[in-house]
Amino acid sequence: MSFGVIRPGEFEFAQRPYREQDPPRSVAGLTDVLGLTQSRASVWRYPAGSRGRRHREVAQEEVFVVLDGAATMMLGEPPQREQLPAGSLARVAPGTPLQIRNESDSELTLLIWGAPPDRERAEILDDLE
Repeated sequence: MSFGVIRPGEFEFAQRPYREQDPPRSVAGLTDVLGLTQSRASVWRYPAGSRGRRHREVAQEEVFVVLDGAATMMLGEPPQREQLPAGSLARVAPGTPLQIRNESDSELTLLIWGAPPDRERAEILDDLE
């Protein structure tokens, strides 16, 4: 098929807990639903106070779009804190350490888009306190 469409209410979110002390995050995969072949994408929900794994994509460039709420991204080595309100975008080059956090009091929703569609070569790094 030459196009794919997903509408509000059609997203299927699955829980993706990280740390026991945090409320679980959830993700809706878009790659298969939209029929993406040259990239991959997902929509993430981060409850207040949650964070994702610190990692480094080996081959994939990623774009982060804050749809709702506010994200804190820890980028690079040493880590640099970037505050991203709703409507913000960030590009992260392959090999750059990153961690996403929701340090706010409300839910964070973001779209993450990466290319090439490499799912296997992410390096998990030690968490930042």
